[in-house]
Amino acid sequence: MALFISFEGGEGSGKSTQAALLAERLRETGRRVSHLREPGSTGLGNYLRHWLKSNDRSMTHEAELFLFTAARAELVRRVVKPALRDGEIVVCDRYADSTTAYQGYGRGLPLAAVRAANHLAAGGVWPDVTFLLDGAPHALLMRARAQAALYDERDAADRERDGWQRAQDGGEERFERAPLAFHERVRAGYLRLAEEEPERWRVLDAAQGAGLIAEQVWDEVARLEARAGAASVAGERLPGM
Repeated sequence: MALFISFEGGEGSGKSTQAALLAERLRETGRRVSHLREPGSTGLGNYLRHWLKSNDRSMTHEAELFLFTAARAELVRRVVKPALRDGEIVVCDRYADSTTAYQGYGRGLPLAAVRAANHLAAGGVWPDVTFLLDGAPHALLMRARAQAALYDERDAADRERDGWQRAQDGGEERFERAPLAFHERVRAGYLRLAEEEPERWRVLDAAQGAGLIAEQVWDEVARLEARAGAASVAGERLPGM
């Protein structure tokens, strides 16, 4: 049964960990899963990820917006739509909501323009459920920097074993080094999005242990699958399908 699940949150929120844990658990139960990240998971997406995440490259906010949405347009049409058509569960580490939160609320670009770019890139494909790992930006940034130090201490084999390698090994610092006020605006943006669309969003406390969060995610996905099954029988569709 096709489902589209996304994870959102600020730097250091643990969203990537939760996306990986969910994808692994789904596979262990026999589901077919596409585990994706944004930007990335295509040739163009990975190339643009290098540019967008690197801390030694400067670009205008408008260019940043268009690069993120270009990567998304490629991902949706080459990976997400085919996977959903084939009945897979798509688990995505970030999606269009990140662009609204970061480039709209964080950078201050006009929200109408950001949403228009997002809608064009998404091509009508939106998650059935979005998990927001929410927490105080100051605490999350401290966690992100601690994680960065840990990655710096690992060798390449360890990084490959543990999952996504940080963009160019440390490139995520481009956003982590933004002022705290920027991250506060991003958090406020995420919470506003969740408030506007409560039927899709599930807000979880990022300060909880990873295991506890994973169980909360799993319980919600089980409810979503049951709901999707009932909707299928009734000939209805979930929001993202």
